Amino acid sequence: MKQIVIAQRGWVFVGDVTRTENEIVIEDAAVVRRWGTTAGLGQLAAKGPTAETRLDPCPTVRIHPLAIVATMDCAEWPL
Repeated sequence: MKQIVIAQRGWVFVGDVTRTENEIVIEDAAVVRRWGTTAGLGQLAAKGPTAETRLDPCPTVRIHPLAIVATMDCAEWPL
């Protein structure tokens, strides 16, 4: 499932998220460098990236579950 993942220290990722007991894995991942929205991350999750959104593709991301602040389910949209 594609989700926005908000991690500690201000990191915001988007990608296909799976969970194990020991880690959150984000594949087909990107760092959300600029939201580019007028209504925050919720708009990005619901409607996808805008012309002003800046996504930096990156390799698979693995994060410890305790480092996650929040996640948002995304409507289907490509990276």
